[in-house]
Amino acid sequence: MSSYDFFAAQLRFVAARTPADDLDVTAMMAHLTHIADLAEKADVGGTISVATDDLKFAGRALAGVAGFLQQHILPEVVAAENARGERQVRWVIDTTMELMAAMTVAAEQADERDQMTFDLPAPPDI
Repeated sequence: MSSYDFFAAQLRFVAARTPADDLDVTAMMAHLTHIADLAEKADVGGTISVATDDLKFAGRALAGVAGFLQQHILPEVVAAENARGERQVRWVIDTTMELMAAMTVAAEQADERDQMTFDLPAPPDI
């Protein structure tokens, strides 16, 4: 069991419920699944790697996760007074936005590397 199972589960949840209306959305959901796979294997302070050519799609997908969680899931968790769930959802929102920002910057400053690696912050105390 990974320290980031809750993160992977939330990424998979969004990916599974997002209609793949076109190729771009399909690609973004594939990136979420890939990031979830990597997170499930990571220990505390782990990393995820994304192909340099995929940084923009992966970043957009992560921003979508943050928006979905903030609009639809966080209000329900808060209303249910689920403190543990709230810490997890807020951590995922913050982390996906930080990763999105880092990926956007990395995409603009792309170099010869095939992959870019990003650190995962320590999971919330739960």
